[in-house]
Amino acid sequence: MELKEFNYDLPEDLIAQEPLKTRDNSRLLIMDKENWSLDDKVFTDLAEELWEYDVLVINKTRVLKARLKWKVTLRVRKTEREVEVFLHKEVWENIWDCIVYPWKRFSENTIISFYDENDIVVMTWEVQSTTHIWRIIKFTPIHNNLFDTLEQIWNIPLPPYIKNDIDDSERYQTVYNDNIGSVAAPTAGLHFTDELLRTLKNKWVKIEKVLLHVWLGTFGHVRETEEIEKHQMHSEYIELEDIVANRLNAYKTQWRRIIAVWTTSIRVLESFSDDDGLLHSGQKETDIFIYPGYEWKFVESLITNFHLPESTLLMLVSSLAGQENIKKAYRHAIGKGYRFFSFWDAMWIK
Repeated sequence: MELKEFNYDLPEDLIAQEPLKTRDNSRLLIMDKENWSLDDKVFTDLAEELWEYDVLVINKTRVLKARLKWKVTLRVRKTEREVEVFLHKEVWENIWDCIVYPWKRFSENTIISFYDENDIVVMTWEVQSTTHIWRIIKFTPIHNNLFDTLEQIWNIPLPPYIKNDIDDSERYQTVYNDNIGSVAAPTAGLHFTDELLRTLKNKWVKIEKVLLHVWLGTFGHVRETEEIEKHQMHSEYIELEDIVANRLNAYKTQWRRIIAVWTTSIRVLESFSDDDGLLHSGQKETDIFIYPGYEWKFVESLITNFHLPESTLLMLVSSLAGQENIKKAYRHAIGKGYRFFSFWDAMWIK
């Protein structure tokens, strides 16, 4: 399949730059797979649209403050430079795979000190190895553990199409996060509020948590080839607990609707499912690439968002709903003025 098949034109003013005042006031486009109809709703309508004993599968990851732009002192030359660092994934305790700008200034064995507003060193890091713009860096926090130090001095790594920082970084976190490790949010989950979740639970909707730590490759474009089959998919860390896998397998045999919330949950479920559609628990990295022609094993329904042109996420939803149906839905959403991307409106393929 050709990459251009997953391109579309989006007016720039439809790219949401900030979250709505209330999370669940976002719009919800429902696509019914029985007749491929489209229905315009509000996210709070999920309380009416979901059936008793439906199952929502959510990703419990928390976004770490993985971006830093700061002036630092290079011990090698005793000079001060402005540097921007993006954490990608942890490869060992306090050792991370990172992107650094400007990358040419940071060769192996470079040691960098970070100072607070009182000129006191709060963290140092050492470049251990390099490959083009990538760096393996060992971080040494001085007073607290690494995550606490990052919370104090680093920033949430918002996508590049969001031009300004947000006032409240918790708005780029789900209300149900409890396992830090992502560098981007599972953004379809941003629409849920504590109140909506309570309402769903009172209706006997089951909510199950899985884990996928979102790494930088999630939002990348397919750049190296025009044939998507030749694309090398990025990897991400996933976990599925034994008790959760057992419950989901039981729900499946009971013919309950199992609805994945965002594509991260899909990657977990499909990666841990065998060819017979049976889930197996575990911990691993997955590089599963889902595009039209993929044979689905476990997932049939998805709450997601409106994805970037030529992204692997757009290919995934096209596989689940069909390319022409997704194109129709996106044309509808653009015509109706839906908000796209990270602080977006939502879409339910049911």
